[in-house]
Amino acid sequence: LIYLVTLTGNTLIMLVIRADSHLHNPMYFFLFHLSFVDLCYSSVTVPKMLTDFLSEQNTISFNGCIAQMFFIVFSASTEVFTLSAMAYDRYVAICDPLRYAATMKKGTCVLLEAGAWTSGLLDGLVCTVIVLQLQFCGPNQIHHFSCEPPPLLQLSCTESLKEQLVLLASAVVLGLSSFLFTLISYVLIISTVLRIRSAEGRRKAFNTCSSHLTVVGLLYLTAFFQYTKPSSVSSVVLDELVSIQYSILTPMLNPIIYSLQNKEVKKALGRMLGKLRFRSGA
Repeated sequence: LIYLVTLTGNTLIMLVIRADSHLHNPMYFFLFHLSFVDLCYSSVTVPKMLTDFLSEQNTISFNGCIAQMFFIVFSASTEVFTLSAMAYDRYVAICDPLRYAATMKKGTCVLLEAGAWTSGLLDGLVCTVIVLQLQFCGPNQIHHFSCEPPPLLQLSCTESLKEQLVLLASAVVLGLSSFLFTLISYVLIISTVLRIRSAEGRRKAFNTCSSHLTVVGLLYLTAFFQYTKPSSVSSVVLDELVSIQYSILTPMLNPIIYSLQNKEVKKALGRMLGKLRFRSGA
């Protein structure tokens, strides 16, 4: 059911953005790509998990596991950098509105999103190359519902300190840079909004980024808990629950958040449904 909601919600968001000319602007260009990444992210893990659940054979080939890990890292990194691009778009819209059209022109948006996909691809390749250098000669049972770098490192029978350091450096450089970029954008946005004299003006300015802020908060709070929790509270079940949160629930919640909090998306959905009813009635 969650997977069907994820597929339906993200596909609907993408169709609405493509079909409605009112949504052909930078903010919804990035939202289109975010929905597509969420579809990819969820489709990497959920179908295999459902197959295992129905067949009661929780197995995956080595090559299949490596491929799944690559696409998980690829999708996750691309989503994080897409959210950073969206934060920059909101920063320009609120802090420098007079030059918004000149700054966020189509070429700039394409470059930002291409950078997000390229960063995700590089991160996925780095993780894949590192894991392929490991040797697996012991137990072959992953205490996780999907193939991700940390549980695979735990299965390795070779000394993996160097590989762990490289993976950690990759996660810190890419994850922290994206987080800091998003954080700085919102610090500047909030300082600009607070300088607006009228309460109505502050409310309108905040409403333009409330959906994105909710999605970013949901993602980073989960990641913050995962990587800062003390070892005393670490467990296989808890790690799996956190992983389910950001790999399954977040892709499902993103289109719901954007459709519920964004008036333009709700109006576009209404216009599209109205056209469908008119055509069916005719």
